[in-house]
Amino acid sequence: MKKIYAFLIIALLTLVLAACGANSSNGSEEEETANDNEPSESKSVIDEIKERGVLRVAVFSDKPPFGYVDANGENQGYDIALAKRIAKDLLGDESKIEYVITEPQARVDLLKSDKVDIVLANFTVTKERAEQVDFVLPYMKVAIGVVSPKSAPISSVDDLKGKKLIVPKGTTAETFFMKNHPDVELVKFDQINEAFEALKDGRGDALAQDNALLFSWANENPDFTVALPTLGDLDYIAPAVKKGNTELLEWLNAEIEKLYEEKFFTNAYEETLKSAFGDTISAEEVVVESKPDNYLIFK
Repeated sequence: MKKIYAFLIIALLTLVLAACGANSSNGSEEEETANDNEPSESKSVIDEIKERGVLRVAVFSDKPPFGYVDANGENQGYDIALAKRIAKDLLGDESKIEYVITEPQARVDLLKSDKVDIVLANFTVTKERAEQVDFVLPYMKVAIGVVSPKSAPISSVDDLKGKKLIVPKGTTAETFFMKNHPDVELVKFDQINEAFEALKDGRGDALAQDNALLFSWANENPDFTVALPTLGDLDYIAPAVKKGNTELLEWLNAEIEKLYEEKFFTNAYEETLKSAFGDTISAEEVVVESKPDNYLIFK
């Protein structure tokens, strides 16, 4: 019997030791698997752009003189001049840009989905937008305006009673009227050029949009006038990056500060905007050449 008990004890100890060995092995394998799944140190955002070799920029194709495609299929305008300079300073070549055409309502989503690095599409800074994207220092001043036929000018919001106001979707003009004048009937369009065509066709009595754009458009369409040039507060237009993209935000802020010192935006105005505005607006009314004291005060 003693021999039998001794044999059972030895067998039991063997099983326990085997189980411990198996657990130790499994633990090692699990640890290795966990280590394999740990993310490697992330690359610098700037380095990723440089490795890619192009800067992805969201721009308009139908908003001259700010962002548009000319008869030769080339991107042109004030926003494009800035995009080229950024690409030159970041990648050493102003042509290393992938232009991503956008509509106003798609600008935020393009950044959130990482389809672009920067939005340069006449993006007006607002508190609501600043909760979803990070805005760089501004390069334009703007306010909401209303353009209408000279034969039936709209010179006040009261003149819009019983009439239809055209607005492009996703713009500050749409938000302003929905919030402050909900009684005004809005006719909304996805594309900016569609909105202007609707005004020409008489599908609305007036059109609301950034006043700088309206001055330019009215200069090209003499049957129309910006009889209501300013509504609401003075706003700013700025580049935007994905929320939390601190590295690119800081690089761009330093870039804009440098361009302020060079008077880059005044020169870009002379080259891209002056002829479109004629005598209706001056560079001082549009251009920003230093950081405004009250910029992003709502943050």
